[in-house]
Amino acid sequence: MRLFDRSKELQILNESFTESTRRSGRLVIVTGDPGSGKTQLLHEFLAAPDRSGSRILQGTAHPAERDRPMSLLRQLLRNGEVQPVSLNSARPAGGRTETLSRHSDRRVGTEFDVPEPGTTEALLRLADGESPLVVAVDDAHLMDEASLSALVHLLDRSRFRPVLVVCATSGHPGTGRSAAHAELIRRPHRRARLGPLSEGGVGELLGAQSGAALPAGAGPAFHRATGGNPLLVHALLDDSTRFGRNIDRPVASTAYRQAVLALVHRGEPRHIRVIRALAALGAAASPCTLGELADTTITGVEEAVEALNSVGLLDGIAFRLPAAATAVLDDMEATARAALHERIADLLYRCGAPVGEMARHLRAADRVPPQWGPGVLRAAAEQSLAADDVESCSSYLNLTLRDCTDPHERNALSAALARAEWRVNPAAAGAHLEPLRRPALDGALSMRDTATVLRHMLWQGDTELAAETVATLVPAHSPEDAKVLGEVEFVRQWFYGVALPARSPSGTGADQHRRVPADLAGGLAAQVAVLVGGVATDDSAAAVAQALQGRKLDHLNLELVAMALLAIAHADRPAVAAEACDALLESAVERRATTWQALLGSVRAEIALLRGDMTKAAEGADTALSSLHDGSWGVLAGLPLSTAIFAHTAMGAYDEAERVLKRDVPEPMFRTVFGIQYLRARGHHYLATDRPFAALNDFEMCSLLMRQGNSSLQKGIPWRSDLALANLRIGKARTARECAEEQLRLPGGHSSRARAMALRMLAATSKPHRRASLLREAIDLLKLCGDQHTLSQAYADLSAAHYELGEYARARLVARQAAREAAACSVESPVDAHLLEDPRQSEGAETEGPPILSDAECRVAGMAALGYTNREISGRLHVTISTVEQHLTRVYRKLNVASRSELPPKMLEHRIPKLSDSWAATHSSAG
Repeated sequence: MRLFDRSKELQILNESFTESTRRSGRLVIVTGDPGSGKTQLLHEFLAAPDRSGSRILQGTAHPAERDRPMSLLRQLLRNGEVQPVSLNSARPAGGRTETLSRHSDRRVGTEFDVPEPGTTEALLRLADGESPLVVAVDDAHLMDEASLSALVHLLDRSRFRPVLVVCATSGHPGTGRSAAHAELIRRPHRRARLGPLSEGGVGELLGAQSGAALPAGAGPAFHRATGGNPLLVHALLDDSTRFGRNIDRPVASTAYRQAVLALVHRGEPRHIRVIRALAALGAAASPCTLGELADTTITGVEEAVEALNSVGLLDGIAFRLPAAATAVLDDMEATARAALHERIADLLYRCGAPVGEMARHLRAADRVPPQWGPGVLRAAAEQSLAADDVESCSSYLNLTLRDCTDPHERNALSAALARAEWRVNPAAAGAHLEPLRRPALDGALSMRDTATVLRHMLWQGDTELAAETVATLVPAHSPEDAKVLGEVEFVRQWFYGVALPARSPSGTGADQHRRVPADLAGGLAAQVAVLVGGVATDDSAAAVAQALQGRKLDHLNLELVAMALLAIAHADRPAVAAEACDALLESAVERRATTWQALLGSVRAEIALLRGDMTKAAEGADTALSSLHDGSWGVLAGLPLSTAIFAHTAMGAYDEAERVLKRDVPEPMFRTVFGIQYLRARGHHYLATDRPFAALNDFEMCSLLMRQGNSSLQKGIPWRSDLALANLRIGKARTARECAEEQLRLPGGHSSRARAMALRMLAATSKPHRRASLLREAIDLLKLCGDQHTLSQAYADLSAAHYELGEYARARLVARQAAREAAACSVESPVDAHLLEDPRQSEGAETEGPPILSDAECRVAGMAALGYTNREISGRLHVTISTVEQHLTRVYRKLNVASRSELPPKMLEHRIPKLSDSWAATHSSAG
């Protein structure tokens, strides 16, 4: 393996070897931190070609053999295939055995085992040979004393022998105090100090590994992550190139974690205690706290931190990579790790640390100190939820709830836990809220917790019990509490579309005829109440939109916000609603609130449906449905399901609509407005797939459910127009007309879209001349509300009316506009292809010249061609009648026509855009 940044150290070894071949014994001590490459350097040196004629004895000292005399020396001889010399042949004349002399300069108090004569004599005989003897010892600071005695004896006897002894030893502070290390450095020697790799050396290593040019910054990034420790660099390389040879950034995985643990366990015990405490403490670490946790002094901490910095694990007092801290903690036994975290939590509490830090360690320890633990965990849970960390919040509350025995406190904890989990999984929250139904009805919960339970009841479709709870609690609480419950009741009536309870509990004084709760003073709820409770105006819609600006979603107002958005969209301002919804949806995504994303995504899809954007509606509804599993949607599943069915059916994707219809839906959904919308969508799908009687059945069920629910919502849900359409399909024109007229007679403000749909149905049951005027009114309303899909159908109906009257040119002109609107909303053209053909255009027609009419003249001529009177044109274009007459005079002259009836064919002949393309693009879909 190629070495990097080690040429100087390798040169020292080579020079010492050359000197030893001249029968001059040499000692080289290689020092370096764990992982610095000492072993690799030894292997590189011993594998050099000029070492082939040498006798090489190589071994590695191990901590487990430190107390086994001569264990290293036997390993050296065994690896070199050398047999110890028998005692008799090894004994010199006089019968005395040579031992290591007690030199006067030896450190006082240091004693060594007497080396075994056989093994020592074997080394000396090898040194007397002609071939150079190389003895290489790795981790020499761990060798046993007897082996050290033999090596020192060899060095003392080899001053004029071809002997080279190389000892690689740790550079850790503290290891130099071992007897082996001290005895070696007292002998004459050369030293090779292995430091960390430089940034350039790391870059060379990476380049050699990848075999290609490195991305900019890769070398510095790896160097910062490892401090230049070769062991860590190679480990990160293994992890970073695990699935390819491209190296763009350090990736810490299995190899890196193993390398970290290898470095940790090669350190001293107190170093291990310090690094474990540091890994557990994280950013809260300080020398004082580390010393208390590791049972050492501040000096001992500083020494350990220095050692850990030198091996590349730390940068200052912080881990270079979080994966290193994780590896250190995972290496601990579970009980020891829990005990460490418990000590840390107690220490932080005594130091007045932030509750979030204390709670993190209590969770890791799985302990709740009874005196202060519950309060800390509750406070940390609230902070975590405010920071959108639902997982931490839930874990803190679960831990507190586990050890709590007070019933009232357990109820409060369960409600708080449900609020947190609701953000990501309403089904999980339901498990905590179901046992709280009775306490909520009995008034045993706080108002905040009661509202949480009521929202769960409504979400699951238990609307009657929710209404009973509200009616029971309002008189028994403060005005502020009554306002909170008033908002819940407002959502129940207007978002879920449920009627007031059939019977109020005695003494409550509930107003059976109240449609908007009275306890809504100010705020978003009051603004929405004005919008949905009366005639929608620009001011009321603007007030709701303004109330939504900058509004932060929380656990209590999600449904209210959704209702506000839908109210704006149904008040003929879908573009305003879309803009506000997009901003709120972006916030929900940033806050990782899955439930919010799902509901707001469903609302956004519904807004797209109201604007006729079928592609966006289908995609948005499908995305919302996939955000939550079926059990989490509750009755609100009807919102995205109905949108998806409407959109797929409109685009002709009947198989996709059938797929959506196969999904299971909760039965309580049909007691809410979401079930009604689901039935409407399914009915229209039945009509599109030639099942009119099945559609009629669904629409009649809508009629029954609407009469039982909040009747004020009928002006925005055109179920009577649906009935009219189904009756037309089965040949009951008179019944269809009655349904349409009933829809138009509804009191209060009408949704433009709902009125336009009723006008279309009324036109379908009228004679051609009457039909055209009704359809033009419907077209104006659809342009106002921005529903391009229904607008294309209305244009198609008007084209058919003109065709039936024999006004073929006008029919073709209107048919083109129908096709244009249909294309804009990704649906098939609702008109026959022959109406889109231009009979006056010959093949190979010349390119159009300059426009004949000005833009203003095009607008006036287009509306006149559709049959509008001068007064109607004046009102719609906001110009005077005189201006209209002047434009028409110029149009007649330029087109050489004498009357309105001649305009349609002339406009087709000259290919003049109806109402001008630019005007149509900005007005036909305005919202």
